[in-house]
Amino acid sequence: MVLSRYVGAQVRRKEDPRLITGTSTYVDDLKIPGMLHVALVRSPYPHATITRVDTAAALAMPGVVAVLTGEDLAQFCGPLEGGSAEGASGEQADPDQGEDEEIPTPRTYAIAVDRVRFVGEAVAAVVAESAYLAEDARDAVEVDFEPLPSVGTPEEAQREGAPQLYDELPGNIGSRWNHTDGDVEAAFRDAPVLVKQRIRSQRLAGVPMEPRGVAAMPDPITRGLTVWTSTQAPHWNRNDIAEALGLSQSQVRAIAPDVGGGFGVKIGSYQEDYIVAALAHKLQRPVKWIESRSENFLATHHGRDQWADIEVAAEKDGKLRGLRVSVIQDLGAYPKGTDLPELTGRMAAGCYDIPALDFRSSGVYTNTMAVGAYRGAGRPEAAYYIERAIDLVADEAGIDPAEVRRRNFIPPDRFPFTTRAGEKYDSGDYEKALNRALEVAGYEELRRQQADARSQGRFLGIGLASYVEICGFGPYESSTVRVEPSGDVSIFTGIKPQGQGQETTFSQLAADYLGADFDRVVVHHGDTSSTPMGNGTMGSRGLAVGGGALVLSLDKVQAKAKQIAAFLLEAAAEDIELAEGKFRVRGVPDRGVTLGQIAEAAYDDADDLPKEIDAGLSSTDFFRPDDETFPFGTHIAVVEASPDTGDVKVIRYVSVDDCGIIVSPTLVDGQVHGGLAQGIAQALLEEIRYDPSGEMITGTLNDYAIPRAHHFPIFETHHTETPTPHNRLGAKGIGEAATIGSTPAVANAVIDALEPFGVTHLDMPFTPEKVWRAINTGKQAEMAAD
Repeated sequence: MVLSRYVGAQVRRKEDPRLITGTSTYVDDLKIPGMLHVALVRSPYPHATITRVDTAAALAMPGVVAVLTGEDLAQFCGPLEGGSAEGASGEQADPDQGEDEEIPTPRTYAIAVDRVRFVGEAVAAVVAESAYLAEDARDAVEVDFEPLPSVGTPEEAQREGAPQLYDELPGNIGSRWNHTDGDVEAAFRDAPVLVKQRIRSQRLAGVPMEPRGVAAMPDPITRGLTVWTSTQAPHWNRNDIAEALGLSQSQVRAIAPDVGGGFGVKIGSYQEDYIVAALAHKLQRPVKWIESRSENFLATHHGRDQWADIEVAAEKDGKLRGLRVSVIQDLGAYPKGTDLPELTGRMAAGCYDIPALDFRSSGVYTNTMAVGAYRGAGRPEAAYYIERAIDLVADEAGIDPAEVRRRNFIPPDRFPFTTRAGEKYDSGDYEKALNRALEVAGYEELRRQQADARSQGRFLGIGLASYVEICGFGPYESSTVRVEPSGDVSIFTGIKPQGQGQETTFSQLAADYLGADFDRVVVHHGDTSSTPMGNGTMGSRGLAVGGGALVLSLDKVQAKAKQIAAFLLEAAAEDIELAEGKFRVRGVPDRGVTLGQIAEAAYDDADDLPKEIDAGLSSTDFFRPDDETFPFGTHIAVVEASPDTGDVKVIRYVSVDDCGIIVSPTLVDGQVHGGLAQGIAQALLEEIRYDPSGEMITGTLNDYAIPRAHHFPIFETHHTETPTPHNRLGAKGIGEAATIGSTPAVANAVIDALEPFGVTHLDMPFTPEKVWRAINTGKQAEMAAD
């Protein structure tokens, strides 16, 4: 492929051939001679004391090598550290941004010791010569439990006298983050418009196409381990496993091969990572565990699960005066997403200049699976709350919701702008995105169509959402660029793509910065033995931070390439330019050399180089961004609700997203499409539910509704470009943006469709039964009033 400029061009994804032909390698594809397989005995109780584990019958079965309890494993695998969501990359909370109460992290184990705290917690590990033998022997392990009272919701968990999950955490409180700025009391005093609403952001499952998996084998050279794991951050897993097993980091090699979807739920080390690694190290044999789909629902962390009470004060013209938000976060049974309420709080102001803001939050442990990052991690919840609040204000004030947004946007000339939530936004032009969306959608005509449809007994709803989110988390990312003697380019990055397409975007950058052949650039990732220390892919940081590191390396390699080109062309280095794929003398286009010729001089003919130019052509660099980036946009959804069945159909969807400078339009559109699918699905379909006894009742794909193609219209995707000053590329991130914008857009559209029935709010998901009941309740109220 030959283009004059690759950045911004439409190019085919380099990853796709192996992914769509099935020639990729995933953890379950590993076949190592002598490999053992693990099956886990899991708790059927949400809360219970383990009184006895009898492994004798299982151990006596053919092919069974070992059966270990929590106490057995604890002898050589230490207690585990707690985790947090996408912002947890070593950053400390900014004390100026909020009051982050110090609450201890409870001690947990890879296999439960003494007590289980959720249905699905591992109680014993069976190791056998095949997966089938391990599963059969698992059923032969006898476990006696003494059931304990359990708590299934934060409300239950905070009641006086409620069962305590951890003795050291009174009230089951696992985190608190509060922040106040501005005169909140004055803002609400005598406000002409006051609205309040309790809002639920329900619990979701990530449902990656590939469930989790981990394999490990002893390394005779380091006397440590090689671990293959389906993770978004292999260096984090390596460090965690080394610490838990008492090994040095240089003794553990973590490899994340191709990962079949992450969405945040594959961030961080899980219990199974420790179990498999510990067993391989103890038994000195290869060991593998692959998660079943039902285990994925039970034991892979969930997302969202917040309750928010919002209050808004505004003027008659819709101008906001103040905002109060109180959030309760269900943390589940162990610390995985203790920072989620903070991320929600930091983005509570949305796109708006709100004079006074008060945010209160608590994270509460319950006897359910842990809650952690899921595509957006705390920011979708914030956008949902503020965008519902804006529509509630519009409804109360009798003003079009688009106009309320316009009147409250932060003006573009005030950036960088620090909101009352304490976050410093880098750049933005929110009205530009809103105007583009209204124009593309034909907003005024849509309102006319809505009125005509209602007169015919059809109920259309038009929903808007103007969002901003936080991306590009640090603290750093890494890159190595190595030009090979042939002129081919090898890139080693500390991020770990799982569908984002950095093999393509990084090759585009190498082609532009070095004149490299796009098809001869290879991007290596996911192997801690070859890639520099990095923080993985999450929080839409792959291009904004990983690409920032790459540009540092490309700059240095380009500078050295110009030095060598100057020597070869007998010119000054400052007179060398890169144009049309060649390093040439400025103003003399016929005098130039290719990257391949420069590489040959750097390696094969290095003895001929001047002494001030070292041999080789490579650079390793770490990029530390000054701050996070803040993508934004406006989405418009058009839905139709059936008054007879309650079914909601999305009939049109327009998105205008601004992710800064776009490197690959194809990849950006792909990320938007995927994000829209997951965000719309939260609004209409998905919910993880437990019954009052703590048993999950949506633990299969028969019970948990994920979207299909027929649920969506053709997406109309558009973009504006507002660069960030925080990296050389000007890129902000796009991986989560569409999810964040689409959920409130569809929610507002459904509520708008139900407005004739007196509905001002309804909690997601908007299932046909829920919508039908709301419509009929509205009809009955109208009849009673008549």
